[in-house]
Amino acid sequence: MPLYEVETDSHIIITWAENESIANGVVADAYPGDRVIRMTKRPRDTWVISKGVLGLTTRHSPCDIARDCLSKAAGDKLHAIRLYMQATGDDLDRSRKVIESNMVMGW
Repeated sequence: MPLYEVETDSHIIITWAENESIANGVVADAYPGDRVIRMTKRPRDTWVISKGVLGLTTRHSPCDIARDCLSKAAGDKLHAIRLYMQATGDDLDRSRKVIESNMVMGW
């Protein structure tokens, strides 16, 4: 079954569907208020996200640094964010996202 990448005005949805019509139906069911901007049938049945595009090309993994900060902060999210900002020089928003993502993964 083909994999479709569907961009709406509010979301990017990755879904398997037999054809474009069914992929549109998936979007309409999940997000009835969204308007489809772009639909791409992926050439393979897998989805790949480039770490370079996300800015994750540093020598040390952001996850490793975040886990270390969470450990030092004894799980205190705000303190871990401050530690992450100090360790990496990243801004508040990026630091928050990395720390929260690692909290969800169960650091």
